Amino acid sequence: MRFILGLVGLLVIVAGGFYLLDKTPEEAINHTANKLEHKNNLVETKKITEHNPVPLDGDLYQWIGKDTDDLMGKFGKPVRKDMSAYGYVWWVYKKGNKQYVQFGVEDNKVMTIYAIGDNLSLEPIHLGQKYKGVKKTLDFSDEVTYSSGLSSYTFKLKNRELESRPLAKLTDQIFMQCYMDTFTNKLSSVRIATGEVLLEHRPYAMEYRGKLPAKPDLSKSVWDKVENGMEKQIFDITNVMRSTHGKSSLKWNKEISKVAFKHSKDMAVNNYFSHYSKNGAGLKERLASQEVYYRAAGENIAAKYPDAPSAMNGWLNSKGHREALLNDGYTHLGAGVYHFYYTQNFLQLPR
Repeated sequence: MRFILGLVGLLVIVAGGFYLLDKTPEEAINHTANKLEHKNNLVETKKITEHNPVPLDGDLYQWIGKDTDDLMGKFGKPVRKDMSAYGYVWWVYKKGNKQYVQFGVEDNKVMTIYAIGDNLSLEPIHLGQKYKGVKKTLDFSDEVTYSSGLSSYTFKLKNRELESRPLAKLTDQIFMQCYMDTFTNKLSSVRIATGEVLLEHRPYAMEYRGKLPAKPDLSKSVWDKVENGMEKQIFDITNVMRSTHGKSSLKWNKEISKVAFKHSKDMAVNNYFSHYSKNGAGLKERLASQEVYYRAAGENIAAKYPDAPSAMNGWLNSKGHREALLNDGYTHLGAGVYHFYYTQNFLQLPR
């Protein structure tokens, strides 16, 4: 199954078509009972290769496998905790629109990290670094292997994936997805994860020997929490991305979010992907139905991404979606997520 993107604009953004990314991931999948054995000691840093993986020594890397007492002792209480679809809970930390980090916690251990913004410790690489420099340090490959007992999994990356979200093996158990901004050719954000978390997300085509985790089978009440968390993440990450590119921050609008959610749910329930519902209603009609008045509006949609950070990276790297994401004219944002369908509605509201 492929990740899918789409956009539409009213007044300010010229209406766009649909975008099909050159990616072949499976659907996002459910939590598995396999655990990462805690590793306290990291081996010395040297060039990373598939046969000789080593960790980097930035402050963020050390948190994989650490417990929540350590996390609280260093960073204090998170600003919130967001449920994920994979069994772990995101502990969210942020400093305004400049710095944003999510720690994925399961059984009181950090299993994955997503980070974007300024002054994050990722030495010897750094956010904003050119692709060439990151590649020289991490030695990207189009095939990256993870082994667990007798099982073996090889993630196979296409050329576009090597450009936009290459995968690096830091240790036998820990990996990093480098989310690149392909328009500036710079590192935009990173995701650090155990091999088991990667198998749950399954973000690349894969050859494997062994079992795969099951697909999500969540109750409605759990999905409600997962979706609400992803909507907040989309809002936060959008404003960090805008700040990085010198744009003003957007304000959250509850009514716009309701419009976005209804469209995401309609696409998922009725099995289509379009800015126009099966009755022909578009963004203009959806906003009018909620009596939302505006000077300009735009919409980004996406489907089948495993979570909000991955969908955000997809939008950032698609020309039309990027234009909406970084548009100077918009003042407000509403995000709506239903299962793995995502909608962003941007508005410039009357003064």
